[in-house]
Amino acid sequence: MAEKLILLVEDNDDDEELTTRALRQARIANEIIVARDGKEALDYLFGEGAHAGRDVTRAPAVVLLDLKLPKVSGLEVLQRLRADPRTKLIPVVVLTSSSEDEDMLKSYQFGANSYVRKPVEFSAFASAVSQLGVYWLLLNQEVPQH
Repeated sequence: MAEKLILLVEDNDDDEELTTRALRQARIANEIIVARDGKEALDYLFGEGAHAGRDVTRAPAVVLLDLKLPKVSGLEVLQRLRADPRTKLIPVVVLTSSSEDEDMLKSYQFGANSYVRKPVEFSAFASAVSQLGVYWLLLNQEVPQH
């Protein structure tokens, strides 16, 4: 069985580094693919653009999705994932600094599995990311592939 991978969709270099460092500190050694905008995330997931020819059957175990992204917003990425039978069951955790109730509401309406506000302080952020990684990669039961 192939190692479970994480797709981190994050345009902020500092948040990307903090997230990957927090996952490593939690001893989560899974491969982390980083997409720096919504279009790159969709290209990766659907094997298009720069990711044409990628084995799309190797889907991420979880997508950590920022909302405020260039090119294609996180909410639009989420809608596209849920609209396609190949990606509609991939767990998506919205990991955002947005404190807008509307963003949370839309995220859940569009099919997010979880919504987490990024804590500003590193130790709280590291703890949150660590718990996310442990839950989604180790505890959560994946949908069986047919």
